[in-house]
Amino acid sequence: MKMSLSKFLVAAAALSFAAVGASAEELKIGYVNSERVLREAAPAKAAQAKLEAEFKKRETEMNDQAGRVRAAMEKLEKEGPTLAESERGRRQRELAEQQRDFERKRRELQEDLNQRKNEELAAVVERANKVIKQIFEQEKYDLILQEVIFAGPRVDITKKVIDAMNAGK
Repeated sequence: MKMSLSKFLVAAAALSFAAVGASAEELKIGYVNSERVLREAAPAKAAQAKLEAEFKKRETEMNDQAGRVRAAMEKLEKEGPTLAESERGRRQRELAEQQRDFERKRRELQEDLNQRKNEELAAVVERANKVIKQIFEQEKYDLILQEVIFAGPRVDITKKVIDAMNAGK
């Protein structure tokens, strides 16, 4: 398993601090599971619900359009052998145009959704970072990590962060 240089340096620094702290005074370290915060915190859930409501109409329209394209394709397959060559060609061109239009709208929807998700996620992450900083300062932590390989329950402050975010602090 590869470890990035920055993660290695953070781990080495934490170990160094721990070694120094053991001889001087107890080092106070905390760990926050960012993934869990983004999954369980009320602001993250609210952002997800907001996005679902915002894009529900467009997704419904896309599903309806997909159904119409599928129905047109099935109709062409069924009636194709009995149609005149010119009529079959015209319907195939129309169907191809409908499919291109559907794919374009689907890509636009996906791009818009991704952009909005990133915006909402950034706001939640910013809020979480403020809460983490507040906990860091109020409870006098020496170090709070967000990305670790292993962390014991004694240093895990994720629930504290989630509770603070849910309380609107």
